[in-house]
Amino acid sequence: MSGKRVTIYDVARELGVSASYVSRALNGHPATSQKVRERVRKKATELNYKLNSHAANLRQGSSRTIGVVVPHINQSFFSEAIAGIEEVCFENNHSLVICQSHESFAMECKAVDTLIHQNVDCILISLSAETRSYTHLENILAHHIELIQFDRCVDHLDGYKVFNDDKEASYSAAKKLFEEGYQRVAFLGGPQHLTVFKRRKEGYLMALRESGFSIPYDFIADDVLHKEQAVKIAAGLLSSPQPPDAFLTVSDHQSLGILEVAQSMGIQVPEQLGIFGFANEAFTHIIKPSLSSIDQKSKALGKATAGIYFENILKGQEPAFTKREMIIKTELICRQSSQRTTAS
Repeated sequence: MSGKRVTIYDVARELGVSASYVSRALNGHPATSQKVRERVRKKATELNYKLNSHAANLRQGSSRTIGVVVPHINQSFFSEAIAGIEEVCFENNHSLVICQSHESFAMECKAVDTLIHQNVDCILISLSAETRSYTHLENILAHHIELIQFDRCVDHLDGYKVFNDDKEASYSAAKKLFEEGYQRVAFLGGPQHLTVFKRRKEGYLMALRESGFSIPYDFIADDVLHKEQAVKIAAGLLSSPQPPDAFLTVSDHQSLGILEVAQSMGIQVPEQLGIFGFANEAFTHIIKPSLSSIDQKSKALGKATAGIYFENILKGQEPAFTKREMIIKTELICRQSSQRTTAS
């Protein structure tokens, strides 16, 4: 045969029979004898024929494939979430197709379109920073493909959602900073059209009010997901006459940028500046000083997201959680960058 993939039609041609005859023999259909099955399988082996499981699954009404779309796969939160999703898919004999949007709405739409055309059974998605229109998500449902959102979700779109207790986590981190004696806490947030970042900001503001501090509007910056943006903003704030004495961020990459700025300016962390981030990225515990962060239990979140499809949607079982929303509890990881009392 040539370099192209051998098909069931090639096997049938070699044997001088129909493709449906070969298919029945390869699948052990009772209408075929053991002698016929062995003859067909022998010829298939000779020709190096491999069953097209995707086509076979589609004939049964399912591709046994799950699609996942995330902003980045090189960040610990998303890579761990994917690891959790993959583990559950493997346990349920499903394949996984992974796409990343790189925080681009156009790339997210293209990824969704690709997965729809690949006839996946379900799409798990965490939205890009640019996503403000949700027609592409509605298109998933229009094609009768299941949709489950995780981490970054659209509130008004019906369906299952899995996310962290973001408001409570941010609130607890801010309270920790106040307990350590920091009083001028700045906040670097994310795009406010995404609920996950809106909730984290709400938690910060709630902690301020409860602790009796006025809101330092000059210390609050939204839509600062990239490290380079955080570096620029932190440098400006730390150079001001009344600089912040701590930063609460929604990303450990922001925190890393702030730490680098502080070190370049000779500002001691945590003695003069506290830093608390989000996601518990792999680098947070190996740098000096180590960075305090919020562990989002990302692998558990990924497993829970995929589990909804297999446990609830496929089996038709009503979930134990309310409003089709599952909340994964976070954990505060207090390291050197926020422990002023220990350092002093």
